[in-house]
Amino acid sequence: MKIVFVGYMASGKSAIAKIVSTQLSLKLIDLDDYIEEKEGKVISRIFKDSGEIYYRKKEQEYLNEVLSLEASFVLSVGGGTPCFSGNIDLILDKSTSFYLQANVKTIYNRLLSEKSKRPLVAEIKDENLQEFIAKHLFERAAFYDQSNHVISVNEKSVNEIATEILEKLA
Repeated sequence: MKIVFVGYMASGKSAIAKIVSTQLSLKLIDLDDYIEEKEGKVISRIFKDSGEIYYRKKEQEYLNEVLSLEASFVLSVGGGTPCFSGNIDLILDKSTSFYLQANVKTIYNRLLSEKSKRPLVAEIKDENLQEFIAKHLFERAAFYDQSNHVISVNEKSVNEIATEILEKLA
């Protein structure tokens, strides 16, 4: 079984993937960590040194590599991963996918306290953040919505979300 979590940043992909992988006794893979290990540098450095086009090509290459593994696992991917290079088709073809759907308010509230750790939004003023999130969600929703399952994460604990996902997998 290959399970992939997609969704916007701060939707809870990493936290939920960790719980689900533990509950199912499956290996946990974070695509960002995988890319950093393979490339020998952090993603922000890859973007700075080689640009987004290079990064997106490598992202697709490593996503395909991970999804081609024989073993079962739980994979969390970056917020943009499903939106480029036909990656959503690859995810749909080789895994069971879950879109962790968070509304603008939920994402905004989560990102405010961790903006500095998120290069994409670190430089955006707080008063412009909701508009930025709304625009991005609008652009990306068509990709995310193709997932096998859509799970609303608004006003739910990580344990409630994980339970809902495990029930769908049973």
